[in-house]
Amino acid sequence: MSNPLYEPFRLGDLTLANRVVMAPLTRNRALPAGDLPHALTAQYYAQRAGAGLIISEGTQISPEAKGYAWTPGIYSPAQVAGWRLVTDAVHARGGLIFAQLWHVGRVSHTSLQPGGQPPVGPSAIAAAARTFDGSGFVPTSTPRALRLEEMPRIVDDFRRAALNARAAGFDGVELHAANGYLIDQFLRDDSNRRDDRYGGSLENRARLLGEVLEALTSVWPAQRVGVRFSPFSHASGAADSDPQRTFEYAIERASAFGLGYLHLVEGETGGTRELPPGADIARLRARFQGAYMANNGYDRELAERAVATGSADLVAFGRPFIANPDLVERLRRRAPLNAGDVTTFFGGGPQGYTDYPTLDQA
Repeated sequence: MSNPLYEPFRLGDLTLANRVVMAPLTRNRALPAGDLPHALTAQYYAQRAGAGLIISEGTQISPEAKGYAWTPGIYSPAQVAGWRLVTDAVHARGGLIFAQLWHVGRVSHTSLQPGGQPPVGPSAIAAAARTFDGSGFVPTSTPRALRLEEMPRIVDDFRRAALNARAAGFDGVELHAANGYLIDQFLRDDSNRRDDRYGGSLENRARLLGEVLEALTSVWPAQRVGVRFSPFSHASGAADSDPQRTFEYAIERASAFGLGYLHLVEGETGGTRELPPGADIARLRARFQGAYMANNGYDRELAERAVATGSADLVAFGRPFIANPDLVERLRRRAPLNAGDVTTFFGGGPQGYTDYPTLDQA
């Protein structure tokens, strides 16, 4: 019996071949000189074009936005050209791909920042996190607080990245507002201790989110823009005194722009799906008027049930797509999945990146 997980889905003016989404996956394989996507990147994404939608790995919007070694950017002409290789390859296989626009904020290290400067954040509070600097994992550096007069620059960096995503041939963009990165840092009262118009009240803490979404939807039709939140995750030191209330407000704010989808990490990023007391995913989803994309720990059975019952419109898979380029076909045919080699998840070359076999090859 067929399941709607494998049936087409209308997202704005786009028709997705199925409701299985490839979640954004940092793989640390950009060319270090210029943080460039390249031909191997294009091969990797093209192999996975059977997904109804691919969301690219987190892509930094400026040199300052970088938090990990060997991650790609989308702010230079050479990076745009590298991403054009990727989008052309995905489109040639009949796929669709959105760019995930990323500013890590305080989740960085001085060695990764231009001129060795401190990373930036809403407040000068270090993240309880580590990052990869190219030689190993190191504690993140204490950030400096963004000055009020710098905020328009941050918004404009997102706007220019959205323009570059169009030039690179992407089909849309996703705002990374999850996992303890810059937008998430502004939303949460643990990392945002500002006393100006970007701090304090929920309205103020969500101001940057609204300004960035306004910029993105000035470049792209709103239905070609998605947003990702992780309300109950503590990734990269994220914490908030009342995440349910905070993210109900943030999601309502995002919904007002008429976005194409809401992408939620349900539980801890890459970890348990269990929710803390007072957490209610259904109440969060009810605040959003567009499509709902569920994420975190989904297997075939859980995903099929979620779509069949209407608890999700789309389901994003992360790690299973690393080892299974033909994941949709394997799910549809109830075939066994390749096991991923965790030692090659981050950094390196083709091994553990483009050499996983499809069912037919196996």
